[in-house]
Amino acid sequence: MTGVLDEGPFFHGTKADLRVGDLLTAGFRSNYRPEVVMNHVYFTALRDGAGLAAELAAGDAAPRVYEVVPTGVFEDDPNVTDKKFPGNPTRSFRSTAPIRVVGEVHDWARLTPDALRAWRQRLAALRDDERGEIIN
Repeated sequence: MTGVLDEGPFFHGTKADLRVGDLLTAGFRSNYRPEVVMNHVYFTALRDGAGLAAELAAGDAAPRVYEVVPTGVFEDDPNVTDKKFPGNPTRSFRSTAPIRVVGEVHDWARLTPDALRAWRQRLAALRDDERGEIIN
C-alpha cells in the first residue's frame, strides 16, 4: 500500500465496556450477520459513523464510541467503499491488525428512536437478502 489513507482521528462504535489500552481484534461475530466470524476489525474517521455502529451493535448494553489508533496497516472498508459510493465518503476502514483504545468519546449524535428502528429494519431486510453479503 502506498501513502496514508486517512490520518484520523479514528473511532470505533460498540456496546462493549472498554478501557484505555485495550486492543480490539478480529475474530468476533459480525453485528450484522452473526453467522460470520470477522477477519478484520473495523473503524471510521467519522465520530457519528462510529455512533451509528454502536447503536446497531448486538447486545443490550449501552452504545459506546471510542477513539482508537490502528496498530498496523489498514485499508478502505470494501463493504461501503467503491461498492455503493465512489471513493470512501464514510471514511470507513478495516485492519487485520488490532486497534488500540485511546479514550472514550461522549459527544456523538444519538439516533432518535424512530431512526434507530428504521436502521434496524433495513439491517433485517439485508440479512434476508443474499445480496447483503459481507466482504470479509
